[in-house]
Amino acid sequence: MESTFLAACRRESVDHVPVWFMRQAGRSLPEYRAIREQHEILEICRTPDLAVEVTLQPVRRLGVDAAILFSDIVVPVAAMGVDLEIRPGIGPVIDSPIRAIGDVERLNPLDPEADVPFVLESTRILRRELGSTPLIGFGGAPFTLASYLIEGGPSRNHVRTKALMHGEPATWHKLMDRLSEAVLAYLQAQIAAGASAIQLFDSWVGHLSADDYRAFVLPSVERILTGLEGAGVPRIHFGVGTAHLLEHMAGAGVDVMGIDWRVGIDEARRRLGSEIALQGNLDPALCLAPWDAIEDRVTEILRRGGGIGHIFNLGHGVLPETNPDTLERIVDHVHAWQPGG
Repeated sequence: MESTFLAACRRESVDHVPVWFMRQAGRSLPEYRAIREQHEILEICRTPDLAVEVTLQPVRRLGVDAAILFSDIVVPVAAMGVDLEIRPGIGPVIDSPIRAIGDVERLNPLDPEADVPFVLESTRILRRELGSTPLIGFGGAPFTLASYLIEGGPSRNHVRTKALMHGEPATWHKLMDRLSEAVLAYLQAQIAAGASAIQLFDSWVGHLSADDYRAFVLPSVERILTGLEGAGVPRIHFGVGTAHLLEHMAGAGVDVMGIDWRVGIDEARRRLGSEIALQGNLDPALCLAPWDAIEDRVTEILRRGGGIGHIFNLGHGVLPETNPDTLERIVDHVHAWQPGG
């Protein structure tokens, strides 16, 4: 049976709006937390049996229309020779941040089959286990990865990143070239292993101006997305706080544009036109509100989305304190909604 998720990515008619949630694999699920009590995040990512189980958990519990591989955007970066760890409550922490061109030159080229075989094995197993349910593979976009590498971890203002970008442009462009080459190879390998769609996350790029995005980021994103053009799977692109960048991000070569909660789905449709599907965009914080408020907002987003070429999702990832029962109710409500209803 044809997947409603894949049909919606192609802007085809569907019998219900498909829905999945960013960070659905883990975070709020008690069965995931039970695994986390025994294993660190990177250990789960590198152990196919664990990664497969965590990926399948929300599909079983919530009834979502797509699974997304459980992994982390820094997994390929670690495989390129970067010494890092993911610290609880903080995120990725880099042992030796990039400060000069010599640091960039020490990044190894990525050979996915040799360097991240566990990701590809997890993908192959999931393709068999999921049956007709699509599997979304993903990677981090070069700017967001570069930000972690330069700042040494998460940053509120990305001062070092912007300073290197403008002050050492040769170093910056070499880093972006190295990362875009690795991310493209990583995503191509996931597709070859069985991923049904690909999402490119640029979580921090909203901190840039449109001018800086065009000059320092867009070429590397275009390299990745156009490099996947003939792969036969939908290409989804998503960033946070990127309302001012939507046209540039969508123009890089996407089939689906992910929208955060700061811009309406209908406004995004007016700005991007009818050739691109849209994904989003409930504020994750609203999942903690009473059901009546959630239901009203979900219905409004569906109405604005119009039913064709819309994949319902949150405007960012599931918050850890979210009740899984609420997510299940959202899935049921989205599936039951009909245009004009």
